[in-house]
Amino acid sequence: MKKVKIKLNAWIYKITIATFFITILISYVTDLLMAHTGLILAIFAVLIIILVGVFFDTVGIAVAAGKPEPFHSMAAAKIPSAKYSLHLLKHASKVSNFFNDVIGDIAGIISGAASALIVLKIISLNIGFTNQTVASIIISSIVACLTVGGKALGKEVAINYSKEIVNLAGKIMYLINEKTFIKIIKFK
Repeated sequence: MKKVKIKLNAWIYKITIATFFITILISYVTDLLMAHTGLILAIFAVLIIILVGVFFDTVGIAVAAGKPEPFHSMAAAKIPSAKYSLHLLKHASKVSNFFNDVIGDIAGIISGAASALIVLKIISLNIGFTNQTVASIIISSIVACLTVGGKALGKEVAINYSKEIVNLAGKIMYLINEKTFIKIIKFK
């Protein structure tokens, strides 16, 4: 049997530690908000969390599937956002890991935890026919099907429209980097 050698680079350690702290922050904020909202706002918050996960998963797949050639042409034509799109594509492994695994997966985990809080809110309404187990199964199933279905749709869109999505992501990065005080990327 052939031995597989895997080189662990600094990115793996950094992203693992960063994920831990990002999850703490997002979990804390989500729990704080969910504890002080009503049922309707809590449901809306979970839907937003699911959409964030689907959005970032879509962008991550588009970057992984994208090709640099159209952006080289755009960069040659001095379109400023092209260098940001090329940067995304050059670092597709890290971008995809961050967008899909860090943001996308954290959103999935947080939406699951938040759905448990929704079940508790439903149970606390003391509706006579509400069974905690049934409510939990139904809410969990709805969150799972919206997440999986949304990500399936997002992957289809990402693969078929990777150029447009990467271009949009490059434009957003350009606007943030060049028009605000936030510096996402420092070009030499």
